Amino acid sequence: MRSPTDYVIIGLFLTCSIMLAMYGLHLYLLVFLFRRRSTRQIAEQRATIERYQREVPDEQWPIVTSQLPLYNEADVAIRVIEAVARMEYPAGRHEIQVLDDSTDETRALVDRVVRRLQLRGVDIHVVRRENREGFKAGALAEGLKVCRGEFAAVFDADFIPPTDFLRRAVPLLASDTNLACVQGRWAHLNPNESWLTRAQALGIDGHFAIEQGARAWNGLLMNFNGTAGMWRIAAIHDPATGGWQGDTLTEDLDLSYRAQLAGWGIAYCLELACPAELPGHINALKSQQRRWAKGSIQVAVKLLPTIWRAPLTLGQKLEATLHLTHYSIAFWMVIVAVLARPMIGTVDPAGLYHWFIAGWAIIFASAIAPPLCYGYARYSLGGGFSGLRTIPCLMMLGTGLCVNNMIAVFQGLFQRGGVFERTPKSGSTIKTATKSRYNPLHSRLWYIEMVLGAYCLAYWAIYFMAGRVAFSVFLAIYALGFLTVGWLSRPQAGPPRRLAAEAIDTPATAMEPALAGLAGPATVGHP
Repeated sequence: MRSPTDYVIIGLFLTCSIMLAMYGLHLYLLVFLFRRRSTRQIAEQRATIERYQREVPDEQWPIVTSQLPLYNEADVAIRVIEAVARMEYPAGRHEIQVLDDSTDETRALVDRVVRRLQLRGVDIHVVRRENREGFKAGALAEGLKVCRGEFAAVFDADFIPPTDFLRRAVPLLASDTNLACVQGRWAHLNPNESWLTRAQALGIDGHFAIEQGARAWNGLLMNFNGTAGMWRIAAIHDPATGGWQGDTLTEDLDLSYRAQLAGWGIAYCLELACPAELPGHINALKSQQRRWAKGSIQVAVKLLPTIWRAPLTLGQKLEATLHLTHYSIAFWMVIVAVLARPMIGTVDPAGLYHWFIAGWAIIFASAIAPPLCYGYARYSLGGGFSGLRTIPCLMMLGTGLCVNNMIAVFQGLFQRGGVFERTPKSGSTIKTATKSRYNPLHSRLWYIEMVLGAYCLAYWAIYFMAGRVAFSVFLAIYALGFLTVGWLSRPQAGPPRRLAAEAIDTPATAMEPALAGLAGPATVGHP
């Protein structure tokens, strides 16, 4: 006779399986939605851009304000400022705001490069605040108080916009007065720096080549990604939208959803590619993931009740729910790993054969969804089947980050706001890998990750020797992910790299050979 414990354990296992399957199968739907609309939407956007560029004289192009929020970014501050200053736009109709909240040597770097550009006739100035209230959201809101643009483009410090970014983004926003924002695609400056950056690049390609297009082109709610996009300032100031708010750590996600609930639209342009630097250190990536995970759940807590009361379709509401709660996957993955011991110790697989078959079928169907989605994303961007080689690294990284993200999810459920953890950048490019002078934040989670990895490794051996090969495969992936991420996350001695004096006056034009090929429009292949 089966004990109540058996039913509790198998029920928990099936619950985790169903939750993981729901998010995994969701990716199949997004791939389908992307495929059915991508060719037509890309063609229409190209036509809109070409028509606007051809028919609208330079003196009638709207004034654009480019906002560059910075906080202690000495390794990349010059690079992004110079890149934005090189962007092509009608004379006198582009202003640049450097929103500098820095407290270190970045301030001197910013002042020098801004003075140099002002002497060249560039409309650029620095906006500084007395405190960092509201963090990035507060800085962007402060800049809007004194800007003269109709549109506001936003570029984070680790991005290098191509010279024709404004020339291609403005026509899309100006041609549709209902649009609040146009989001571009993130490309990569250092995708081959290490296995870590290769895995991140593939994951980001999946989001921008599949997920964003699927949402934007099928009437679903999508998000502004915080950078490499352009806003209609009137939409931000719309009382129904509510402007920039700093009560979550993902102010971009929050604002974009509030704007859409207020009736504004958001467009996504796959071919509007803007390269960015990928975190090259596991702890820098962890900081970024914690912020995204915690902020996403904060936005879910804040806005999901409003979303479900809004006059939206059921499909829009379900998609928004899955989108905003996506990081909860980390919780369900950790529970599946922890269940290894009680399942082998108390559950008889022969007696519950059909339940196990159902659970494994669900897990398998959802497990192959990300590889298919990300592999197809790379293929759709013209990279052929190169993404398949990186799938194992991405799976290992995604599994290894589960503990980090799970804790952030719980924090997001119960905390408002929080400290904005900046992701350290180093200035790496395709041709040059460098180390950041800023040490990423460390936590003691690496102990837990190592212990959990050892736990999964031990039970992998037990399951494998017991002939339960299916579950042992997943435990092997868990063990490899937790042990790898935990070991790489351990504190390592070494002082932060200091700024070379001669770098202060090095113009970004000296970096142009390393950035060759990144300034033009993206070439996207479609099956």
